Amino acid sequence: MSDTKLSLETLESWLWDSANILRGSIDSSDFKNYIFGLLFLKRSNDVFEEEVEAIMAREGYSREDAEEDTYFQLPEESRWDSIKKQTENIGIALDKAFAGIERENTALEGVMTATKFGDKEKLSDELLQRLLRHFNQHSLRNDHLESNDLLGDAYEYLIKMFADDAGKKGGEFYTPRGVVQLIVQLIKPEPKQKVYDPTCGSGGMLIESARYIAEQPNGKVGNNINVSLYGQEKNLGTWAIGKLNMLLHNFMDADIRKGDTLVAPQHKNENNELTLFDRVIANPPFSMDAWWTPAENSIEVKIDKNGKEKKVSPNYNKVVSDPFGRFQYGIPPRGYADLAFLQHMIAVLKQDGKAGVVLPHGTLFRSGTEGKIRKALLEADLVEGIVGLPSALFYNTGIPASIWIINKNKTEAQKNKVAIIDASSDYKDGKNQNEILPEHITKIVNAYDDAKDVDKYMRIVGLDEIADNDYNLNISRFIDTSEPEPIVDIKAVQQNLEDLEAKEADINNKLARFLKELGI
Repeated sequence: MSDTKLSLETLESWLWDSANILRGSIDSSDFKNYIFGLLFLKRSNDVFEEEVEAIMAREGYSREDAEEDTYFQLPEESRWDSIKKQTENIGIALDKAFAGIERENTALEGVMTATKFGDKEKLSDELLQRLLRHFNQHSLRNDHLESNDLLGDAYEYLIKMFADDAGKKGGEFYTPRGVVQLIVQLIKPEPKQKVYDPTCGSGGMLIESARYIAEQPNGKVGNNINVSLYGQEKNLGTWAIGKLNMLLHNFMDADIRKGDTLVAPQHKNENNELTLFDRVIANPPFSMDAWWTPAENSIEVKIDKNGKEKKVSPNYNKVVSDPFGRFQYGIPPRGYADLAFLQHMIAVLKQDGKAGVVLPHGTLFRSGTEGKIRKALLEADLVEGIVGLPSALFYNTGIPASIWIINKNKTEAQKNKVAIIDASSDYKDGKNQNEILPEHITKIVNAYDDAKDVDKYMRIVGLDEIADNDYNLNISRFIDTSEPEPIVDIKAVQQNLEDLEAKEADINNKLARFLKELGI
């Protein structure tokens, strides 16, 4: 094992090679769970050993006493040295190792055991031996990494690569980095703030928010970034990845909960009231249907005149009863959860808070209940801005999306106005997905912050004009990107036609003479 500092490029290549070992044994969309588990096991062992040695040197403790004094507890069955010596039932040994880590470190409860290694039909002992040998190639001690955030960066790279590899499934847990950076720079989180993502996936939006804060004055206290991170995720496997992602980025105190945010929000105070946050950032699943689980779990079944069972679709206006009062602007329809997520975000914002959320374009113009909710949000003057994004940015859909910026504390200049940007052309073409590059982000953010009209790109639109458009926010209603038609000179065209007719008559006369000379 080399003692040279491990670079990001080497680390990424090493971890990607582990995926190649797994190919053919399990579905590619599951690679991340197994690789991330082994990565964390190796990392926690190396850091534990590093900390034990430091305590022994600093305090003069015996190894046994030093092991009891570490921040992170590693029981005997979770030690790398004993696991890599196993020749049979390796998967079962790994499952015991992860269970031991959870038992001794309560913050990781449910995280390590979300993936099962003990299924020999999927993972043979020979395959797991190969993986363990592969993971034994490099030390993941802090002293052996080029930077403190190296592992987290490699982790994000793999999340993106697995999103590429797994196609649509990848979109469940990965928002393209350019989109995340754009939203963060639009809502500008500040040091000491509480930042929250109600559909946090693998945690990328929270980590990017922290990165942004680290660059601000007083953004860091010692080696720690001056921010509190909170998130909730419904998918158990993705929640586990999010927890590990936080740990690998050194956000030990990030409060990532599991569960359905719409039905059972987890961040509450002792009075069962929702916790409030300074910044909220999210990319909820686009247009999720059947989103109020209690109603879906008790769907009424009737017998029709032919004696067949027929499910009765629940009327959400009647069955949705939210104890937290989040849907005060209206109850979204059963087929579209988008404005339910948006209203949850508004409900958990502090009175001077801002939110940035990715929603499908349909939220800008769909009528019916959603139209009424949109009108109510605009009349409440909560919408600071709308940024129309390019199409084909996301892994799970080719449709274009938009960023809604919500502000509960608009400046005098912002009141009764909405900043609208058409950024649909700001992208780099990609083979599978388009990409927003740093120069596109800079262009969009600079225009947004300047808050001045830019021809065919941005407008500050008054609420009176939006009202005249029936509260429809379709960007093309406010920003005309069409090129002007060339002015047609009718006289010149008429003269041209007359010249062509004269030429045609001359050609016909010549042709008639030739034919006559030929006796035809």
